Amino acid sequence: MKILEVEATKQSLRELTELFEMVLGEYGCPMNMQMQFDIAFEELFVNIVNYAYQDGKGSVRVSYEVEKDGAQRSLRISLEDCGAPYNPLSKADPDITLSAEERKAGGLGVFMAKKFLDSIRYEWKEGYNCISFEKKWRVA
Repeated sequence: MKILEVEATKQSLRELTELFEMVLGEYGCPMNMQMQFDIAFEELFVNIVNYAYQDGKGSVRVSYEVEKDGAQRSLRISLEDCGAPYNPLSKADPDITLSAEERKAGGLGVFMAKKFLDSIRYEWKEGYNCISFEKKWRVA
């Protein structure tokens, strides 16, 4: 398990996205799954950047590991922040049958993350928001 501590900023998002694109490519993740992962990761990280800290200053602990089991691979990530407790998974999914004009704002990014990832969970533990998720793929 590798652990990084980064500032909760959009610059950190760019750096982490580049890191995970490199990791996914190194382990043979297909490009379409990398793009799904990028979208999901961005949505979850940006929620922390935008909402975790009232003064806009804080950090995120990023833990990650790649698991290999035969042709099966998985990237597991955990994002932890010490902002106000907030479970982004508790909101109801948006009604995507409605037009953009009819639909309430918000929630679409987390909805996409739930669709693009193989697992995702939230917990509040020891003063930290912790969102953990996993993306799986097979290599030829």
